[in-house]
Amino acid sequence: MDDFIMKVVTIIIICIGLPLTLVAICAVSSLVKDDHVVPIYVINLLITDLIQLCCMIALVLPKDWILSGGFILLPIYGYCLVASIGFMVCIALERYLVIACPLWYRFRRTIKVSVLVCVVVWALPAVISCLLSAARNPATIHGILLLLPLPLFIFFLGGTLKALSASISVHSDEKRRIVGMLVLVLLIYTLLFLPTIILSLAWGSSVIDERKLSNLSLTFVQFSPLADLFLYIFMRKGTIDKLLASVCCCRMDSDDISSPV
Repeated sequence: MDDFIMKVVTIIIICIGLPLTLVAICAVSSLVKDDHVVPIYVINLLITDLIQLCCMIALVLPKDWILSGGFILLPIYGYCLVASIGFMVCIALERYLVIACPLWYRFRRTIKVSVLVCVVVWALPAVISCLLSAARNPATIHGILLLLPLPLFIFFLGGTLKALSASISVHSDEKRRIVGMLVLVLLIYTLLFLPTIILSLAWGSSVIDERKLSNLSLTFVQFSPLADLFLYIFMRKGTIDKLLASVCCCRMDSDDISSPV
């Protein structure tokens, strides 16, 4: 029954995520400019999501097909998961530098540097795989390596909030979008990736039911391509203001209804 529910959830995620991810990649590509390089990291993150969604098709196919050749997609899926975490770190670092080091960042940010960083991030999972192949306990080491971005996300968010008051070169709308993107990246990592990382650290323990927890953590990770689509909202100018305005209007309307005549 659990396997059937997982397949249904996976099919729903694939049907929703594939077309929306393709549309998001095309939309974000139009935002790439010489002075606005964060879409490059978002595009690469969406590309990893697109590959993950294609690899997730193998999870809903018959087992005999997976054993005959579809198992090749599973390592690719894991490779893109690690790469997506790397691009999330790049997005958070870039947003932090806009607020904390605006002058340095203004003269250092170029498309060439961003492309070079993307190449390094794409090669990083291969390096990690080579290191794990020679380790005695690869699951634990893999979990520790994937846990390293957590303090970075917290530092980038805390440093950004601390530097907001001193930053005068960044518009208030841009500040709201930067903070919103940092909060979203942290939430995606902690809610969707962290359960799988904790399971990797506890793998082999007799206290946990590895099969049920692995299925549950895999389900969380499968939702990451859908969650990454919300990053596009924080890249569009005026979108956050419209959302806040709609929330304020709804709150004012509810107050008017509840207030006595």
